Amino acid sequence: MNNMETENAIITARNLYKSFPSPAGEVQVLKNINLDIYKGEFVAILGPSGSGKTTFLHLAGLLDKPTSGTLKFNSMEVSKMSDDEIACVRKHHVGMVFQRFHLMPSRTVLQNVMVRFRYLEHNQREARKKAEECLVMLKLEKLMNKPARLLSGGEMQRVAIARAVVVSPLILIADEPTGNLDHSSSIMVMECFQALNKQGITILMATHNESLLGYCSRTLVFADGMLKKDSDK
Repeated sequence: MNNMETENAIITARNLYKSFPSPAGEVQVLKNINLDIYKGEFVAILGPSGSGKTTFLHLAGLLDKPTSGTLKFNSMEVSKMSDDEIACVRKHHVGMVFQRFHLMPSRTVLQNVMVRFRYLEHNQREARKKAEECLVMLKLEKLMNKPARLLSGGEMQRVAIARAVVVSPLILIADEPTGNLDHSSSIMVMECFQALNKQGITILMATHNESLLGYCSRTLVFADGMLKKDSDK
C-alpha cells in the first residue's frame, strides 16, 4: 500500500487486537485486524453475533481503545491521545446511529437534532440554522415541530441520522441501523445514507441484512474476531 492511500484513510488498523476480561480470563474479541477505511467510502460490515463487528465499530468511533496494535483516526494514533483529546475528536468528527433511536420523546424533531450542538461552540441561532438545513436535506422539514414520540420508526431513525450528521462529521458509524425497521423504512434510511455518502461523508455500517449491500461500495466480513473477507462492489 502506498503512502498516498494511507494518507487518505480515516481509519487505519494494524495488528489490531481487542480483549475483555472475564472470570475465565481474557477473551479475545478482535484478532490481528489489518485494514484501512478511506475517505468517501460506504463500507458494510457483515458477520454473525459475536464476530467482533460491533467491537470494531466502537474502536473506529473512538468509544474504546485497542488492547494492542495500532489504530489511527484521520492519521492520529489513538493510543497516544488522552481521553479528553479522544472525546474532542469524537464530538466534532464522528456521527453515530444505532439500532435504537435514542431520541427524547417529548422534544420536537428540531430540538432532538439541535441537541448535537450542546457541547460545541455554536450559538443557538447558528445551531438552529444548521439543524433546519440538515432536516431539509433529509426531507424531514414537514416534521420539524412534531414531538419525536409521534413519529414512525423510520422517521425516528432518519431524525437520529440528522442528529448524527448535522455537524458534518468525517465518518458516520451505524450499528444495525435498520434492525428495528420494516422493509420500506429500511430502504428510506439506506437512501439517506447513500445521499450523505455522495456528499462526502464516509460511512461504516454493521448489518445482518445482506440485501442492503447494494447501497455500499465495500464489504468487510468478520468471523471469530478476524477479518475474513474484504471486497469492493
